[in-house]
Amino acid sequence: MGEALPKTEAALIATALGLIGREASFSIEEHGAAAGLDPERDEAKLAALRAEIGAGIDPLGMAFSRIRPARLRRALGATYTPPEIVRAMLERAASEAGADAVARIVDPGAGSGRFLLAAAEKFPDAALIGIESDPVAALLLRANLAAGGLSQRARVIVGDYRIAALPPLDGRTLFIGNPPYVRHHDIGPEWKNWFAVAARRYGVKASRLAGLHLHFFLRTLELARPGDLGCFITAAEWLDVNYGAALRALLAGRLGVIALDVFDPKALPFEDAATTGVITHFRIDAAEQTAGLRLIDDVAALGSRGAGKTITRMALASSPRWSALLKPQSARPAGWIELGAICRVHRGQVTGGNAIWIEGVAGRELPERFLHPTVTKARELLRAGKDLVNAQDLRRVIDLPPDLDALDAVERAAVARFLDWVRAQGGDASYIARHRKPWWSVGLKPVAPILCTYMARRPPAFLRNRCSARHINIAHGLYPRETLPDAALNALAAWLRENVTQSSGRTYAGGLTKFEPKELERIALPPLGELAAL
Repeated sequence: MGEALPKTEAALIATALGLIGREASFSIEEHGAAAGLDPERDEAKLAALRAEIGAGIDPLGMAFSRIRPARLRRALGATYTPPEIVRAMLERAASEAGADAVARIVDPGAGSGRFLLAAAEKFPDAALIGIESDPVAALLLRANLAAGGLSQRARVIVGDYRIAALPPLDGRTLFIGNPPYVRHHDIGPEWKNWFAVAARRYGVKASRLAGLHLHFFLRTLELARPGDLGCFITAAEWLDVNYGAALRALLAGRLGVIALDVFDPKALPFEDAATTGVITHFRIDAAEQTAGLRLIDDVAALGSRGAGKTITRMALASSPRWSALLKPQSARPAGWIELGAICRVHRGQVTGGNAIWIEGVAGRELPERFLHPTVTKARELLRAGKDLVNAQDLRRVIDLPPDLDALDAVERAAVARFLDWVRAQGGDASYIARHRKPWWSVGLKPVAPILCTYMARRPPAFLRNRCSARHINIAHGLYPRETLPDAALNALAAWLRENVTQSSGRTYAGGLTKFEPKELERIALPPLGELAAL
C-alpha cells in the first residue's frame, strides 16, 4: 500500500484526477513532472489504489492526513474518523432506521468520503451527498467515489454546509459524519450572528462562544424533515459547558436525541487529535421520550449494544451537565448544603498578555502599589501544601488604576513610559485589552481567603491564602458570602481538600479534569458549623 501512496499534495491531486476518469487523467501528464510521477507507472498505481478503495481502505485520506498534518488541517477543523468508528456509527444508524428505507445519506463535512463510501454499502439504494469546504479534500472525495463506482449515485458540493441547499426528496435522510471542530475564536462575527439568529427561531438562546460543530447540528435541523436521522461524532465538551446549552436544548427538543455514546476521556477516539468524543444519535421530532446513555471505555466496545442507562428527555432538558448523568448518583445526606450557599467562586482575572502584565524589566519603574504578588501558575499552589504563606515566591502582576489623571506627576510619568512600551508590544491590541475599559487596567479580583486550582490530572488543591496573594485565571478564589472567622475558613478548606474528588469535575482528553466555578459551587458539604468536628 505504501508504494502507491503519493508523497506530496501535488502528487495527491494528480492521483485523484487520475482516479476520477479518462478526461481528468490528462492532468497527470500535465502535472506529472511537478508531482514527481512516472507516467509509465501511473496506471499500475491507480489500479492498486482502486483495489484498496474497493476493499474499504482510504489511501487518499491517509496520504492527505500525512501530507497535510493536523496542525495545518486544524484551521478547517478536519480530523479524519477511524474506520472502526465509521462502521459502528453506520451499524447503529441502520438499526435506528429499522424497516424504513433511507433514501439519502448526507455527510456535511465529508473529507475524503469515509462515511459516504461505507454508507453506500450499508444503504445500497440511497443517494449520496458529500459537502466539503476544502477543495483538495473534495477532490479526494470525488476520486474515492469514482474508484468505488459510486459517481452516478453521488453528488459532491464544495462549500459551507451552513449555506448548502439540498434538493427536495421523497424519503428519509440520514445525516452522518464528523462535523469540523473549529473554536469560536476562528469563527467570523457574521457566522456567530447567524448561529444566534437561527437558534432563536427554534426558541433557543445560543452563545457566540459555540464551536463550528454546534453550527452543523443547527443547520441539520434547518435542512431536515420530521423522521430524518442523524449520527454525528464530535468533541464532548458541549455536554457540559455553557455554550453547549443551546445544543442540549435542541437535542432535548426538536433535534430529538435518542442515544449518546460518550467516550471515556482516556479512550481517545481520533488518531491525530487529543480530544474527548461523543457520538450523538438523533431523530428529528422523535417520538421517543427517553434516550440511552453509554460510557465507552474502548473504541472496540462501540459495536456492542452493551449496558448503559436510560434517561427521559425531560430530565435531559433540566440537567445543566449531561456527562454527570453517566456517573453514579448518591443521595445528599440530610442537612447538607452546597458550597455556593457559603461562598461565591470566581476564576482569576485574564490579563490579556502575561508577558506584558506580569512584571518584567519594563515594569520595574512603576509604583509598588501597582505591583501585586499573584498566583500565576497552578504549581505555585500545588507545591504550597495547605497554606500559601510566602508572597516573595510569587511573581507580581501590574494592575494600573482606571483613572490615571489621579496620579501625581512622578507616577504618571512612570506609567506613561510603561504604557508606551506596552503599545510597542501590541499589548493594547490584544482581544482582552480591546474588550475592557480602560484597556490598561487588568482589574485583578480582590484577595480571596481560600484559593484552589481548577485544572489538573488530580483533585483540586484548596489552600488558605495567608499572604493576601491575588490570582489570575489559572486558579479560583472562594469568597465567603458573609464574614467567616479564621477557624471556620480553616475547617472549610480542610474538608474540601479531603472530600472533593476528580469525579466532581469535568474530565477532558487524557484524564485532565476541570472545575468551573458553578461546578465547585454545587459541591455538597455538611453545614459550616459541623465541619470543624469532622
